[in-house]
Amino acid sequence: MASQDYRIEHDSMGELQVPAEALWGAQTQRAVENFPISGQPMPRGFIRALGLVKAAAAEVNGGLGLLPANRAKAIGKAARAVAAGDHDSQFPVDVFQTGSGTSSNMNANEVIATLASRGVRGRAVHPNDDVNLGQSSNDVIPTALRVAAQLAVTEDLLPAVRHLRRTIDRRGRALGKVAKTGRTHLMDAMPLTFGQELGTWSAQLASGQARIEDALKRLRRLPIGGTAIGTGINADPRFGTAMARALSRLAGTRFESADNKFEGLASQDDAVELSGQLNALAVALMKIANDLRWMNSGPLAGLGEVELPALQPGSSIMPGKVNPVVPEAACMVCAQVIGHHTAITVAGQSGNFQLNVMLPLIAANLLDSIRLLANVMRLLADTTIDGLVVRRDKVAEALDRNPILVTALNPVIGYEKAAAIAKQAYREGRPVLEVAVEATGMPAKELRRLLDPAALTRGGIQG
Repeated sequence: MASQDYRIEHDSMGELQVPAEALWGAQTQRAVENFPISGQPMPRGFIRALGLVKAAAAEVNGGLGLLPANRAKAIGKAARAVAAGDHDSQFPVDVFQTGSGTSSNMNANEVIATLASRGVRGRAVHPNDDVNLGQSSNDVIPTALRVAAQLAVTEDLLPAVRHLRRTIDRRGRALGKVAKTGRTHLMDAMPLTFGQELGTWSAQLASGQARIEDALKRLRRLPIGGTAIGTGINADPRFGTAMARALSRLAGTRFESADNKFEGLASQDDAVELSGQLNALAVALMKIANDLRWMNSGPLAGLGEVELPALQPGSSIMPGKVNPVVPEAACMVCAQVIGHHTAITVAGQSGNFQLNVMLPLIAANLLDSIRLLANVMRLLADTTIDGLVVRRDKVAEALDRNPILVTALNPVIGYEKAAAIAKQAYREGRPVLEVAVEATGMPAKELRRLLDPAALTRGGIQG
């Protein structure tokens, strides 16, 4: 660097050059130089949470008389600006850094100290002594992880789940009386309505939503106040409880002070649990997306039951081809979330004694999973399910010729005679009703009643 491009900063390890315009200091610069790995900084949601933690800490330390009012006010203002995203470019530390996230904590401390120092007279605000007062990276980073994840879930993911469910439910009600061929093992089975099929998707999403909401009960317990290893060294005994209250107010969602701070530092089981529920949601969403792909397949040589909105040309060489691009994108999102969960699982068990040492990876992957799922669920609702059109003629044709309808005759003529009718109808390509009239001698009116697909969707014995 030319001399005007940098300044000299120092930390406990000595001096080094820092870019002249950077708000960070020596410890952040060391991390930038030590971890040129992915080029991927910590996500916006995590930086927001870090800012909120530091703002809450300034407020609490000021309120407890541990920090002069003017310094507490300046630190709080700077931290809220960080939380708001005003200085995201000042957080360059790679996700793949020290496992405790110390580099990211010091990045926040240094940036906030620089900003806060502009608003106080006398001694500059110190990143460790002032901004990090009563804290350790070992309780700040696990706390920020939990704050970021809960905010992402409550503000983004759960609204997206509800939006997708509402869209599915609305379309299900509109198609509630349209019967279609059911399938098990990808083979023809008894009929059901489109409302029942879409209702299955909605029920899966409802269960996924409930699991995630239950996981938040444990995620909201914050280990802040445990400092270095959980004992709370150098923190006021009131700090943890006061921090939970302050963060609840600043973030607009409920947090609690963990009864056992050791657990929140040594393990990330609650984050792994939430990731597991995101994994389950991804599994449900992939099932929905693949059902849509199958139903839309064709339009001539596939099932062709529905037409999804045409969003873009489907081939660079085959004119007129249109593909189910959003369901495909949804499946890729689900694959990524499932992969993230594997990484989070490995990271979650990577603690020894009093500290987990893969905290940045857990935070980054958890937030990425939440973001991807939320975005693709809204997209699936608005671009695909909302505009789905049922090809009723194609559906009715397949349903009329479905030999499995003969199942309804089991209580009347027995399984073996019904099987013979089904095989003959399939072999000859004729409707089951026509073959059943010939084979049983029963009145066509009675057989039509017994084999009515709409009635069969309600289950029970058609006696």
